[in-house]
Amino acid sequence: MTDRSLTDWLAAKPAVLQGKGPIAIILCEDDAAIAETLDHHLGLGFRHILALSAEPVDQRLPALRDARVTNLIHDCRRADAHVEAVNAVIAAAAPGLWLYYAYNAEFLFFPFSESRSVGEMLAFHTEERRAAMLCYAIDLYARDLTVAPDAVDIDGAMFDPRLHFALSPDGTERRLDFHGGLRWRFEDRLPADRRRIDRIALFRTEHGLRLQADHRLNRAEMNTYSCAWHHNLTAAIASFRVAKALVSNPGSREGIDSFVWAGSAPFDWRAQQLLDLGLMEPGQWF
Repeated sequence: MTDRSLTDWLAAKPAVLQGKGPIAIILCEDDAAIAETLDHHLGLGFRHILALSAEPVDQRLPALRDARVTNLIHDCRRADAHVEAVNAVIAAAAPGLWLYYAYNAEFLFFPFSESRSVGEMLAFHTEERRAAMLCYAIDLYARDLTVAPDAVDIDGAMFDPRLHFALSPDGTERRLDFHGGLRWRFEDRLPADRRRIDRIALFRTEHGLRLQADHRLNRAEMNTYSCAWHHNLTAAIASFRVAKALVSNPGSREGIDSFVWAGSAPFDWRAQQLLDLGLMEPGQWF
């Protein structure tokens, strides 16, 4: 059983943070789909995964026997817990390390991820002189809440394939606010600062870099969706997180007996499905 805190682990200057990565941080807010989340990201080829949790994760999970996974104690249930955790890792890491962060019951997809590793994808992105990648959080939800009352159902996952859109917040070049999915359909039950689906979830560390509460970085260029001369790669994070929150929070759960509507479709767990729908961009990578 782990009793190491994230703070203590970082103080020991771990060697895995001194290379080029990519390293994944998974913030475990509850017990939902932790095994599936870790297995998915191991399969993508992350060199190391930090599984952060308020209490030790069940050590019987096969993923925790993999040397690439380290379970560390960090209170992921606090509001904006991602800010403290990710910024602590940024500060401890060597400049230039590719870092990814997400939550349990969230699953990264990128163009051609069925046949190519996350390292291959980021090597190409680096060659294009990009130090960050825009990711879209695509809301997943259970087909039947009587079967999966926490709204998490891997085998029966549904999503909204259409009605995603972008707005220009202030005219900033190559930066938009993206919306859609459950965050759009149930926007009256979500705070205004939780309605965007865009997240800079993949980026290279550098001195002075900071992740902000709104899932953007303190470097303006790193928050753009592409460079100035052509389209770049983007990725998607298939996420049960909003569905979980809507059915569990007292202020939102009343009256929700199903998320399925006329615009729902089964999620088939393939990057190609998201590419076909325009929910991520291959850029110049083929």
